[in-house]
Amino acid sequence: MEAALVEIAWQGRPLRIEHRWVGDAASREAPIVFLHEGLGSLAAWKDFPERLCTHIGRRGLVFSRYGYGGSTAKPSEERWPVDFMHRQAFEVLPALFDALKITRPWLFGHSDGGSIALLHAARHPCAGVVAVAAHVFTEDFGLRSIEAARVAYETTDLRARLGRYHADVDSAFRGWNDVWLDPAFRAWNIEAELDAIRCPLLVVQGEDDEYGTLAQVHAIVRRVPHAQTLVLPDCGHSPQRDQPERLIAEAGAFIRRAGASPF
Repeated sequence: MEAALVEIAWQGRPLRIEHRWVGDAASREAPIVFLHEGLGSLAAWKDFPERLCTHIGRRGLVFSRYGYGGSTAKPSEERWPVDFMHRQAFEVLPALFDALKITRPWLFGHSDGGSIALLHAARHPCAGVVAVAAHVFTEDFGLRSIEAARVAYETTDLRARLGRYHADVDSAFRGWNDVWLDPAFRAWNIEAELDAIRCPLLVVQGEDDEYGTLAQVHAIVRRVPHAQTLVLPDCGHSPQRDQPERLIAEAGAFIRRAGASPF
């Protein structure tokens, strides 16, 4: 199925959100909504969402957040606030789900998308969450990698490579990079919000993640004791690219088990 655009209203303005349905259109199980990373988009997921959904016979929604991919671009003068992930989770996602008639979905979030998935699940009904390389607080280790990404964007071919996945590549990169490197963002922390999560939760992280340490996983489990974890050796920040087969198998099995239990 080709990507389509749906219009939603947010903060008094219209946003056009690029999206595509994948997987089994006939499935009556809760759909899986894929939430991309800070430099991601619908296209940047490549075929991973479809492979996972096909593996377990589910329908999935892949979309580009505001400022990314083929969705409405961020104006060059707009700087996202420190709570931008809260706004995505509490304001934009519910509007998108209303527009597409989605109720109680599974959320599969990567990096910033994982953080947004956790926040949304803390306040809204969800069938479950798979949070991959999610952040719940800032670490100097990760901020150094984000600083290095800014240098690479300005001095290497990174901008051209990212341009394959975004209609306005500066919108995508600056929206993410500027807010993470805002000095005020060092105090960003969503650990307290996690206490309200009641749905099944699988927390995934690569041992070699260049943007976060395993302290992120430990912090989530402290707040959500029923969470299950999957730590992948020889894997960086993007398990869906580094170890897609393992992630499909493990996440697929978790979703199946959770769907079969009266959680």
